[in-house]
Amino acid sequence: MTAADLAAEPQARPVTAAMARSHVRALLGTRAEAEAPSSTTVDDILLVVTELVTNAVRHGGGLVAFDATLDGETLAVSVTDASPTAPHTVPRTRSTAPGGFGWPLVRQLSREVTVTPTAHGKTIRAVMAAGPGA
Repeated sequence: MTAADLAAEPQARPVTAAMARSHVRALLGTRAEAEAPSSTTVDDILLVVTELVTNAVRHGGGLVAFDATLDGETLAVSVTDASPTAPHTVPRTRSTAPGGFGWPLVRQLSREVTVTPTAHGKTIRAVMAAGPGA
């Protein structure tokens, strides 16, 4: 499947992190083997996708839109949710308390992260390396 084939197929908007990961994995799979990112890079990309979509569903009032674009050696993922509240790091009061790791991971694993307010929420765009040297 080529990137053009993937773009031509009608895609249902992902409503779960698993659906979003599947979409991104298929998009990355359109690359020739010599141009494909390492398995570690793919794992990092899928972790970012999981965190963004899960946070939209869990804390952002629901996933409104999802987009992933592969351009050269860069992958951009955009997630729009229904909450105007910008993501933030939750202070951890106990080392055993669950959660609080997602947003720092997204920022650490991405080249660039932007948060743009929308009329009914916000869009978070994460840009990540997706080439063979990544």
